[in-house]
Amino acid sequence: MKLYVGNLPHATTEQELTDIFAAFGAVVSAKIILDRDTGRSRGFGFVEMGSKEEAEKAIEEMNGKEVGGRTIVVNEARQREKRDDNRSFNSKRRF
Repeated sequence: MKLYVGNLPHATTEQELTDIFAAFGAVVSAKIILDRDTGRSRGFGFVEMGSKEEAEKAIEEMNGKEVGGRTIVVNEARQREKRDDNRSFNSKRRF
């Protein structure tokens, strides 16, 4: 089960994220989302736990907890909404 972890301190590493969630079971993967222009953390990431039970325990224990001075949000990750591939920066521009 994949978890969304939000409001992370920008200095949080993927290894630190793994270490935090390992207390609740097997961490299959941990990913911090980076800004594509700056390479800096966007303040959120995803953790995939080994089982649904481990993920639910992590949500229960970690949602609302303080990490690095920030109160994090942890919940089940949702599917990313499909983006319109035909959009453009000047889509409202008239010729």
